[in-house]
Amino acid sequence: MKFLKCRTCILNFFLTSFIFTLYGCSNGVLNPKGYIAVEQRSLILTAFLSMLCIIIPVFFMTLFFLIKFRENNSNANYKPNWSNSHMIELLVWGFPILIICFLSILSWKSSHDLDPKKLIISNVRPIKIYVVSLDWKWLFIYPNENVATINELVFPVNTPIIFELTSNSVMNSFFIPSLGSQIYTMAGMKTKLNLIANESGIYKGISSNYSGVGFSNMKFRVIITKNYFFFKKWIQKVKNSSDRLDFLLGFRKIAYPSENETIKYYKNVEKNLFNIIVKKSQDIKK
Repeated sequence: MKFLKCRTCILNFFLTSFIFTLYGCSNGVLNPKGYIAVEQRSLILTAFLSMLCIIIPVFFMTLFFLIKFRENNSNANYKPNWSNSHMIELLVWGFPILIICFLSILSWKSSHDLDPKKLIISNVRPIKIYVVSLDWKWLFIYPNENVATINELVFPVNTPIIFELTSNSVMNSFFIPSLGSQIYTMAGMKTKLNLIANESGIYKGISSNYSGVGFSNMKFRVIITKNYFFFKKWIQKVKNSSDRLDFLLGFRKIAYPSENETIKYYKNVEKNLFNIIVKKSQDIKK
């Protein structure tokens, strides 16, 4: 009776863990919503299956040898003078070398195909967005629309997005798991990232690099609109904000460290604000 109760508890534990594991995959890299993320998932699964070609035979042979050459198996051949087999050496070394060569070529090709700086080919005109990581929130600047937001990123579906990123303080990491391509932000340095979303919806954006006490809540909302009309409608909503953003007053105020920051909108963003932020950090280093 006690054994049955224990077995039920173990089964419930593994079933619950399995359900939570699948739920964790429902909104991440294994459930992509954009071209780059789809390619990255394919790369992950290909590498995973390739490595299983080594791991599964190793587990199988381990069990096989343990059973076949156990002490009380009278049917096994006893060869006390056996010391070498070229066939076993070929199998043990040959397959891993082939797998390593395959993964090396695959990684080299994927690194070039999925280069974050590589423009995404599309008939749709791309949108440029500047990203600045602050303590502990994200600032998104739309230079052509002359607006900015805190912790909310919006753009239309099937439209290439050109991100230029920097940090106002410590090193950070910009990551939208559903769209792929995590990339670092560093003070005084510009990095580039090209993404595209192929499905509309609301997704999660996170900081994937520890940056201090407010790191765990340094998240942002990503809204992919159904078309360009809804995007322009959102831009107009941001322009209706009463807050303006310039470097000397507005930016220094929002750059002050704070946690659990809410979504904010800014209109009339100072021209070249992104470049001013980058240059400020470069001047400090000098």
